[in-house]
Formats: sequence, C-alpha cells, structure tokens
Amino acid sequence: MSENPLASIPSFGPFHMDEAEFDAAVQAALANIPEDLRAEMDNVAIFVDDDYVPGPGEHPDTVLLGLYEGTPLTERNSWWAAGSLPDRITIYRRPILDICSTREQVIHEVTVTVVHEIAHHFGISDERLHDLGWG
Repeated sequence: MSENPLASIPSFGPFHMDEAEFDAAVQAALANIPEDLRAEMDNVAIFVDDDYVPGPGEHPDTVLLGLYEGTPLTERNSWWAAGSLPDRITIYRRPILDICSTREQVIHEVTVTVVHEIAHHFGISDERLHDLGWG
C-alpha cells in the first residue's frame, strides 16, 4: 500500500496512539452501546487488529476501518446455533489512525466504526447505515 501523500502535513495525521489507548477507545465505544442492545447481541466476539489483509479476489489496496463476519441476527434460523462459531467484529487500528489527526477524531471514528459493525450484526445494511449517518 502506498504512503498517504498528506501524512507529512501535520494537520492530516496519522495520529499516534499506542495499542492500549486504542483498545480503551474501542472498549469505551462498546460501553456506550445501550445496555438493552448489548443484551441482544448473541455469540459475537470483538477484536482489534492492526490492518485488514485483503483476501483472494479483492483489490490489494482495500482499506477497511472495521469488518463484521458472521450471520446477522435477522438471518439466523433454529439450526444456526448448532455448532456455529461466534460472529466476529474486527476494528482496524492503523487505518483509523491514518485518517485522524487528533485524539477526538480517533474516538469519533472508533465509535462510528464500532456502531457500524454492531449494526451489521443486527442485520442493518451499509445503505441504511449511510442514511442514518453511521456510514
């Protein structure tokens, strides 16, 4: 992946935040999800990783801030729970830091990304999330 041409300009980042601080931002975003919604989340694990690695057939320069992998609650049937692995939400640290120049921007992007990926767990599409301002 090529380096961001704006990165050398101080106002365009990337913002530097260590892993522990970033993990704390993800935990804070999760804590801000209303308890009744968190209680409805079922068999989902949340991870933080440095970068998204594009899979076969994907453009090698694909950049993601987060990714939901699994079966949304709206698509599960009575057989789903029989041996299903947990759904997986991954928040990608470096791409978020690359587009932020302040701590406040990082907190905002982490929050938007966490909400966006959790919404996929509930079966909400990208199109609808964009309509709602969580795109």
